[in-house]
Amino acid sequence: MSTPGPFGSGNPFEGLFGELAKLFANQGPLNLEVARQLAQWLAVEGQAEPNVEPLERIRYGELARVAELQVAAATGLASSPGGRVATIQPVGRGEWARHTLDAYRSFFEGLATAMVAPPSAADIDDLVDPATELLGGVTQVVGPLLIGMQAGTMVGHLAHRAFGQYDLPIPRPPSDELLVVPVNVNAFAGDWSLPLDDVRLWVCLSELSHHSVISLPHVRNRLEALLGEYVRGFKPDPRVLEERMGDVDPTNPASFQAVLGDPAELLGAMQTPEQRQVLGRVEALVAAIEGYVDHVMDTVGQGLLGSYASLSEALRRRRVERTDGDQFVERLFGLELSQAQYDRGSAFVAGVVSRAGEEGLARLWHSERELPTPAEVDAPGLWLERIDLPD
Repeated sequence: MSTPGPFGSGNPFEGLFGELAKLFANQGPLNLEVARQLAQWLAVEGQAEPNVEPLERIRYGELARVAELQVAAATGLASSPGGRVATIQPVGRGEWARHTLDAYRSFFEGLATAMVAPPSAADIDDLVDPATELLGGVTQVVGPLLIGMQAGTMVGHLAHRAFGQYDLPIPRPPSDELLVVPVNVNAFAGDWSLPLDDVRLWVCLSELSHHSVISLPHVRNRLEALLGEYVRGFKPDPRVLEERMGDVDPTNPASFQAVLGDPAELLGAMQTPEQRQVLGRVEALVAAIEGYVDHVMDTVGQGLLGSYASLSEALRRRRVERTDGDQFVERLFGLELSQAQYDRGSAFVAGVVSRAGEEGLARLWHSERELPTPAEVDAPGLWLERIDLPD
């Protein structure tokens, strides 16, 4: 049975123009209701979504207990804030999309606030077309809907790919429950002819390893601050909006979908030099996190999973083969995760271990002082020297 889309049945953009008054009557910089409805519709493809089977929930619970013990032993870190034990919660794509949209809400609102900001007098003076002042006003009207639709579309598409909540290393509100999406895990295991329980356990290990680091208050605060600074730094370009909106045909809803369906071009036009400075710090911290998690996974997985070699190779190929939805969220948050980025993190961790052993690596997450700078990620010896200096 089909589930109605946010603007009617069938295509989610169907009936859009008949709902314009309602859609534009939005309070605040982000039309969250449109984002939620669109994310949900795309996540479940307009169909009713069945609950996760009880036996599958039980199996994830069993594997999560194994993974938690292994990750705790390898990292010496608690799996959740306050020393509590994190649990794995299997969910459908629709529920994953709802939680993810709520978790990323502050970032989307930061982007929306930047998007609807009117151009400064200096910006207007620099623009050739005097109509851009008027277009800045149009941006403030269209912006909440535009960002709402982009956010919903992005999250809805990501729901078809995500294994859990840390496919992208973006902090979420503190919680003891980690979401995994069994239907995506099962599909991947089948596509690669991998043992299903091995893939499930790998996902549990990866989620818990990420969470044990990202849930540390000083890591969370630093990463949230950097991502927030990056997102809020986007600067609207009225000329780009004029070009994009010029392609809209009010008699053809598909033209509206085409304009809003490729936000990457718009974000690229809005990126500022200040954001590029923040980007270096984001990339360095994320490289350190991913390099550390890979190290933990190699340490634990090789002795725990019989198919670890083929499994890890398949999964590492998957993570650098990004979809359009992945690429948009990466550009939005400054998280363009390439193989070079993963290699950079792995080289940093390997350099630390070769110089100071596992004990030296464990110091990486002691406090905010120990978080590496961009230069130190590329020269682990410098990081070790600095953290040995007196405060």
